[in-house]
Amino acid sequence: MIERLMELPQFSIPQAEKEVMLLEELERLSIHHRRGCEAYARIAAARRWQEKKITSLREVPYFPVGLFKSHRLVSVPDEEIVTELASSGTSGQAVSRIFLDRETSILQSKALARIMGQIVGQQRLPMIIVDSEALLRDRSRFSARAVGVLGMMRLGVDHFFALDPEMRLDEKGLHSFLDRHKGEALLAFGFTFMVWRYFYSSVSKLGLDLGSATLFHSGGWKKLGQESVTNNEFKRRLHEATGLSRIYSFYGMVEQVGSVFVEGEDGFLYAPNFADVIVRNPETWEEAQLGEEGVLQVLSVLPRSYPGHSLLTEDLGVVHGVDDSDCGRMGKRFEVMGRVPRTELRGCSDVYAYGSEVSP
Repeated sequence: MIERLMELPQFSIPQAEKEVMLLEELERLSIHHRRGCEAYARIAAARRWQEKKITSLREVPYFPVGLFKSHRLVSVPDEEIVTELASSGTSGQAVSRIFLDRETSILQSKALARIMGQIVGQQRLPMIIVDSEALLRDRSRFSARAVGVLGMMRLGVDHFFALDPEMRLDEKGLHSFLDRHKGEALLAFGFTFMVWRYFYSSVSKLGLDLGSATLFHSGGWKKLGQESVTNNEFKRRLHEATGLSRIYSFYGMVEQVGSVFVEGEDGFLYAPNFADVIVRNPETWEEAQLGEEGVLQVLSVLPRSYPGHSLLTEDLGVVHGVDDSDCGRMGKRFEVMGRVPRTELRGCSDVYAYGSEVSP
């Protein structure tokens, strides 16, 4: 089933049909993780999950994403782990630790390529990374920010890191990169706050033409909100300064790497074929009605080496519609509204903004 979810064009499956396909895989994963992860099995037993007959996505067992900060949740033997990931956080915060085996790592890479390829095509494009290459020095254990950069880098070629370790724009290198790929389609990626603070603030003075590029960006809206920068303002200012018109934000987290929710041309977020979201009323924990704000639950069929297939996040969201997109995408049309009150500040680019990043 997962092969079919990958092969079909992303965002193309009507919600009812997709839920049937996802449910089969998620049930299988719930059993797999109960058998392979002792900590998850204890949590499942305490909440009597194994006694429930699952008939819909809203009944798939979930647990708070914060448990990855306090528990070592692994569903495969230690010798099969090939990579350890760490979420971002400010100094003194606990971080999530995510363990990937080869199968999960490959699935997540393929998934990300399928999602982004649906927008920019399957050919790898010359790529601008709005970050510093120094971020990738420790290859044994990656921060959430490094994970995001590495994941997106697989979609491009001839990668140019636009910032130096002090977050200053490499103007000479950028000019050289653009001259080298003049007339070609380009790809760009950066975390939202870093694109705004360290890239836009410099390129807006240079008069460069980036009209042939597609920019993907994620995270950092908390800080931009404090500066009264909306998504529309972000797009408008970048377009005026550089000619960029294809700009897509996406929502994702290290606990479900690969299952990113990309913005459509209508400005709303959509789930890929192999993932979904549910908004839950924080008082009843039942599924919220369309248009009702609640806590986001994210589901994905990708995590095999750790029980990250159904997580209650620390974010608020609203589902605005189903199978009714103006841009032709199927599934839920939703929006992330911000963090649940009193949760820790966590964001790949917010961390840099506040002056520190948890070391791997």
